[in-house]
Amino acid sequence: MQGQSAGILGSLLPLIIIFAIFYFLIIRPQQQQAKKHKEMVENLKKGDKIVTTGGIIAEVVKNEENFIKAKIADNTEVKIEKSYIAKKLES
Repeated sequence: MQGQSAGILGSLLPLIIIFAIFYFLIIRPQQQQAKKHKEMVENLKKGDKIVTTGGIIAEVVKNEENFIKAKIADNTEVKIEKSYIAKKLES
């Protein structure tokens, strides 16, 4: 019996190691990056400059629950979904 359980453990060990490597190299950094992005978007305030994933540079007018109201030109305001904000430009 001990030989069988050692054999099963020996065959599962490489899979466990591969999963651990996958988690620490891919999944965890991606979760941390998503958390930082969400915090950045939630902390946007009026006057901040942002870049959308489409490359449009805009100025935040209002931070709403699911959208950002942004000014892209004089007399031109648009609503942008928060997930489409790529980054905040530092002034």
